[in-house]
This record gives sequence, C-alpha cells and structure tokens, in this order.
Amino acid sequence: MSIQEIFTIGYEGREIEDFISRLKAFNITRLIDIREIPLSRKKGFSKSTLKRRIEAENIEYVHLKSLGSPSILRHQLRADHDYEQFFSAFISYLSKNHNSLIEAYGYLQDGPACLMCFERLPEKCHRSAVAQKIKEHDGNGLKISHL
Repeated sequence: MSIQEIFTIGYEGREIEDFISRLKAFNITRLIDIREIPLSRKKGFSKSTLKRRIEAENIEYVHLKSLGSPSILRHQLRADHDYEQFFSAFISYLSKNHNSLIEAYGYLQDGPACLMCFERLPEKCHRSAVAQKIKEHDGNGLKISHL
C-alpha cells in the first residue's frame, strides 16, 4: 500500500468527544502519541485513559516517547519563546533518533495514522517537525494534514 498522507492533531482546547470525532471524520485507524510524558491535566488525555477510550472506537493507540520534545527544550521554550531555536534544537535531537522516525513511518503502512501532541497550532508544536522528517524519509510526496 502506498502511503499518501500523514495526519497530525493537537488536543489543546478540545474535549475528548470532539477529539475522537475529528479522528473518526478522517478515518484514522492509529493514533501515535508523541508526547515525551503522556500525562495531561485535561480529562481524558492521559495515556491509559486515552488508550482505553480510543481503542473502544477501534483506533489503535501507540506511544512513541522518543519522538517527544525533551523536557530541557520545552523548558527553554517556555522561558524564551524562541521557536526558531526550539525547532533547530528539536531537529538536531530528531537526527539522533532516526530509528524512531522509521518506526513511526512503519505505523503508516496499514491505514490512516495521526501524530498527536498537545498544542493546537501545528506551527508551534514539535509534531510538525516530526511529520516533516517522516515526509522526507518517505520521499514520495507524502502529504501532511493537520486536523
């Protein structure tokens, strides 16, 4: 099967039902959680609760901690709001985690998959950089769609 598209989503500002409806609207069969620490103060979005809830909707849950933004980078971004520096450092981090990108790419092989993190705006979230690196690995015009 030729992979044509990778999806990304952030749950900031969403309720769990809206989040799941959005995944289902795009026929997502696998949610790839790329938070370093998959905990949330937002009801329904911590790892075990989220996994149970979406798997009840026939959406597989996968957590790839190694594609999460390292805490040192997140803390620096919170302090200086320098997104250019953040993305530069994160892309450098990803270059040392190529196997994790290949693992994520493998999850795209058998149905529509979606990278998930917190931030609503993809341009302010590391998931955009992860999706871009997966697209570069694919090399066949993979489309990135932010839900």
